[in-house]
Amino acid sequence: MPDMTTAITQPHGAHHIAPDAHGRNFYTIDRQFQDLLSLYMEPGLLSQMTPHFERLGELAGNRLDDLAMTADKHPPVLQPRDRFGRDEDWIDYHPSYREMEKIAFEEFGMHAMTHRGGVLGMAGPAHPLVKYGITYLFVQAEFGLMCPVSVSDTSNFIIKRFGSEALKKLLLDRLLSQDPGTMLKGTQFMTEKAGGSDVGALETEAERIGVNDPEFRPDGVERWKLFGQKWFCSHADADVAVLLARPRGAAPGTQGLGMFAMPRRLEDGSRNSYRIVRLKDKLGTRSMASGEIIMDGAVAYLVGDAGRGFKQMMEQVNLSRLSHGVRAASMMRRCLNEALVVAQNRRAFGKAIGEYPLLRRQLMKIMLPTEQALSMYAFSADAMGRANAGDKEAANLLRILTPVYKFRACRDNIPVASHALEVRGGLGYIEEWVTARLVRDAQIGTLWEGTSNINALDVVQRAVGKAGGHKTLTAALKDKYERSDTLPGQYKGLLNATLDRVERFVEAVAADPRQEKRCRLAAGALYHAASAALMAWEGAALGARGGDARRLLLSRLVIEHRLAPQDPLSLNEAAWEQEAMDLLLQDKPVPLAKASALVG
Repeated sequence: MPDMTTAITQPHGAHHIAPDAHGRNFYTIDRQFQDLLSLYMEPGLLSQMTPHFERLGELAGNRLDDLAMTADKHPPVLQPRDRFGRDEDWIDYHPSYREMEKIAFEEFGMHAMTHRGGVLGMAGPAHPLVKYGITYLFVQAEFGLMCPVSVSDTSNFIIKRFGSEALKKLLLDRLLSQDPGTMLKGTQFMTEKAGGSDVGALETEAERIGVNDPEFRPDGVERWKLFGQKWFCSHADADVAVLLARPRGAAPGTQGLGMFAMPRRLEDGSRNSYRIVRLKDKLGTRSMASGEIIMDGAVAYLVGDAGRGFKQMMEQVNLSRLSHGVRAASMMRRCLNEALVVAQNRRAFGKAIGEYPLLRRQLMKIMLPTEQALSMYAFSADAMGRANAGDKEAANLLRILTPVYKFRACRDNIPVASHALEVRGGLGYIEEWVTARLVRDAQIGTLWEGTSNINALDVVQRAVGKAGGHKTLTAALKDKYERSDTLPGQYKGLLNATLDRVERFVEAVAADPRQEKRCRLAAGALYHAASAALMAWEGAALGARGGDARRLLLSRLVIEHRLAPQDPLSLNEAAWEQEAMDLLLQDKPVPLAKASALVG
C-alpha cells in the first residue's frame, strides 16, 4: 500500500500553471508600438498623447480586461415587450458592458475624436495615428465593443460628409457628444437575406414623405419611410442607424440605392416603426448585440443624394476595413504577449517550453504576422493623415492599402490565435483564459465589411486593374527605404527585386479574367511585399539612432517565408535564420550592425 501522507504532500499546486499577460500595462510592455509611434508621429503630438496611451494601456491590461471577460460570459438579452404588452423592445446589458462603454465613449471619446477637437485635450480632430493607436490598445482587452465604437465613428463621418446642413443640425452635435445625457450612438445596417456582399440585391424599399403626411416636418430634413428587413444588425439598439434602401421606382442594382439615417426614437421621443425581432447567437463578439430588424414604415432621413447611396456607403466601408486591420493587429499582439508569457513560464520535461526548437518556431509564426500588421497600421494611418490634409497621392495610396491590409491581417489573425491557444495547451481551450475568446473573435474579421474574396477582388480588379494603385504603393515604399543611409545596399537590391516581381504578378492577374482565382494570392503578395519594405526601413531607422533594429530581421523573414520559393521537404536551413530567431526571441534590442550583417 502506498504511503498516503507522502502522496498528499507532493507538490501539485497552482505554481505549475503558467500566468497570463493580465495585470500588465499593454502600452509600456509594447516596445515595438512605441518605436513605430516615434518614427511616424510628430514629436509634439506623441508627447501629448503618451500619458493617454499609458493610461489606456494600464486599463487594457487590468480593469478593461476584467470587464471584457465578464461581459463575454453575460451576453445581451432582448426584451421584446414591456409589461403592458407594448412592443417597446429593448436590450439588457450586463453592467460590465456598460462600464466598458463609458471608457470608450465618455472617457476616451473614441467615436468622436477624428471629427472634432476637445477629445483628450486635443485642439483639433485626432490624427489617424492617434485614433487607431487608441483602438490598438483597447482591443487587446475587448474586441466586441469596438464594433459599436467603429460604426458610431463611421456614421458620424457619413453624416458629416454627406448630410444636409439641416440633418447635421438635427443629429451631429449629439452624435459627437461624450455626455451620456445627450449622446447618440450610431451604427450601420446593411446585410439582408437577399444580399450581403451582393449589395445591389437589397430589397428594402423607401417611400418619400410628402407635405400631407403627418410625419412631414418643415425643417429642411428630407424624411422617408422604410419597409423591409435587415438580417445582420450589429449594435442593434443604436440611436441612429445608417442604411441603404431603394426608393420605390428607382433603378435596380447598386445604382438605385439611397442612403438613410434611421433614428431609434423620433423627435417626440416615441419609438420608430421598426422592431428588433431576434438577437444572433454568435460564435464570437458575444458582449455586443447583433440582431435582426423589421421596418414597417420606419421614418428615416435622407443622407446625401438619393441615387448615390452605394458610393457614399463605400467610403464608410473603407474606413471600417482599415479599422478591422488595426483590430487584427491588436488581437495578434495580445496573442503574442500571451504566448511569450507561457513560453517563459510553462515547464515541461525539465525546462521552459520556450527553449524547445518546435515551440520557438511556433512563436515566430505568431510574431512575424503580428509585426507585419503593426507596420501596416502605422503606414496606413500616416497615409490617411496626409490624405485628410488634401494630399491626393496619399489618398490614392490609401485606396489600395485599405483592402490589402484588411484582407491579409484579418486572415493572419486566425492562425495566430490558434497558435497562441496551442502554446498554452489544453487550458487555452478553457473559457477562463483569454485565448479561447481570441480564437472565437478572430473569425469575424474575414466576414465583416467584405469577405476575403470580396477584398481580394477589390484589390486586384479595381485598385490595381482600374486605378494602378500597385504602382502608387511601390513608389511610396521605395521612396522610404531607398533614401536610407543605413540600410545595406545589397538588401535594398533584394527589396527592389521583390517589389518588381510582385508588381508584375499582380498586373498579370488583373489583366486576365481567367486569373481571378489568383486574386487572393496577389493581394497577399502586395501585403507581404509592403510590410517587408516597411520593416526594413523601420529597423534601419530605429537602429541608426541606437535603438532596436529587429524589424530589419523580420523584413528578411517575410521575404524568405512569404515571397520566395520553398521546398517543404528540404532539410537545408539558412544559418542566418537560427541566429535571427535567437535574437528576436530575446527581450532586448537588436543592434543595427548585427541585423545588417544577417540580412546583407
